[in-house]
Parts: sequence; C-alpha cells; structure tokens
Amino acid sequence: MKCHEICELMPDLASDVNPVPPEVTEHVATCMACAGQLEEFRRTMALLDEWRAPEPSPYFDVRLMARVREQKAKPEGWLYWLRKPGLAISLALLMVVSGSLIRFDSGLRGKVDGAAMAAVEPGTAVGDLQALEKNSDLYSNFEMLDDLQVQHDVGANP
Repeated sequence: MKCHEICELMPDLASDVNPVPPEVTEHVATCMACAGQLEEFRRTMALLDEWRAPEPSPYFDVRLMARVREQKAKPEGWLYWLRKPGLAISLALLMVVSGSLIRFDSGLRGKVDGAAMAAVEPGTAVGDLQALEKNSDLYSNFEMLDDLQVQHDVGANP
C-alpha cells in the first residue's frame, strides 16, 4: 500500500474499531511518516474523548426565552404598520380618493382643452396646429394632396 491510501484509513486505524488489514500493519511498521501520523491521530482522538462540553448557566433558558419575546415584540419590516386596521383602511381610502380625483381632473382637462380649441381663430399658428391635430388622418396622406395639386394645374391650363 501507498502512504496516501493509509492516510485515508487513519480514522479507522486510530479508533481500533474495525479490524486492520495485514498489509496496512506492515506498511505502518516500515514507514516512519505514516507511523508518526497514526500516533498523532491517536493522541488527538484521546484528547477529544476526554473533552466535555461545558454546561450552560442555570439562567440560560430564562434569558433565551426573554430574548425571543423581545424579538417578537419588535415591529417587523416596513409593512408592519399595515397590520393595524386603522392605517390600512386610511391607506385604502386615500388610494380611492386619489384615483377618483385623477379621473375627475382628466375629464375636466378634456373639456377645458375643447373649449380653448373652439375659442382660437383659424389662420393663427395655434389655430392651424389645432386643425392639423383634428384632421391628422386627412393630412397624413400627402400623396393625395400632390395628386390634387396636379389635377388643379392640369385643369387650369386649357
């Protein structure tokens, strides 16, 4: 066997739980590096067997439960205020009112814009722009206007 194969078997060799194959025993007896590693591994395992976890203090559970209660009592996140019914209802009412005001305002703007458009005289720059806006479908086909101009020119020559 090779040293890297023995390194993989070190935990089993150090614990002496599983039977050790004879070729592993022969390699450890002849290789000083593997024998040294096995000995260090056994000492580490012995130290870990002696070690005992410290006992928690008698008031650990009481302090832990108090801390859990404190965390539950704190507000959670930025949506915490929505859990209060008064604030939630106020927010819903505010949304409804603002939506209705926006619709009411846009309805008034259409009426005001229509009245302003009627008051502008044709022949002015504003009046011409409004006429173009109203009749955009008519003016969008310039080829038809060119044809009208040619027909007018042909009719004027005879």
